[in-house]
Amino acid sequence: MAKPDPIVLMTRPRAQSDGLVQQLQAAGARFRPVFSPLIGITVTGPLPPQDDLAGLIFTSANGVDAWIALGGRVDLPAFAVGKATAEKAKAAGITAQSADGNAQTLIDMIDARRPKAPLLHVCGAHSRGDVAAALTARGIATRAAILYDQPALPLTTQACDALAGEIPVIAPLFSPRTAALLAKQPVKAPLLVAGISQAVVNAVQPLHIWKSKIAKRPESDAMLAAVLELLEVAGESVKN
Repeated sequence: MAKPDPIVLMTRPRAQSDGLVQQLQAAGARFRPVFSPLIGITVTGPLPPQDDLAGLIFTSANGVDAWIALGGRVDLPAFAVGKATAEKAKAAGITAQSADGNAQTLIDMIDARRPKAPLLHVCGAHSRGDVAAALTARGIATRAAILYDQPALPLTTQACDALAGEIPVIAPLFSPRTAALLAKQPVKAPLLVAGISQAVVNAVQPLHIWKSKIAKRPESDAMLAAVLELLEVAGESVKN
């Protein structure tokens, strides 16, 4: 009797989770996806005044979605934290540059380029760091606009069953908050964690983790590689 494939627990919003699942499938990985977003996305608004803005800052693709949904201007240049966020902005008609890193990398890039100000950081109710304050302190006037909320969501029954079972579960985690929410759940299954940063892995430490892997860079391609590596480890354990 063939042993079951490892499970990949997708805890991001469905659209983002679908993208990673498709990449894993295209890479030939054998796994069973279980979808259970731990954070929802709700556009709140309102849009702030835009007449004097010289540029935008996006630290997530969710910010781009909220900006467009609310009718924000697309004729402003934008700075994005990573490639996926920059591509999302470009798809909406916004000229965007990627910092290919994290919030600190983004701040440093903007500081080095000294763009026209004021800038607007489009963010959610739960965001780490204060990009607007950091840039303003460096002499680049920047405001923040909270345009969406990220309410916590409970695990689905299917996800709870996976975590309570014996089949290895790989959890790709993209934020410390998501990791902290997962850390509150009871877990019996062998758990492998792919974290986009050390902070993410630290946040999930209360759980007994069989193996963890930190992405070499804080971007989607590096996370894909980390998940593929853990799937190989989990797949070998299932065979034995």
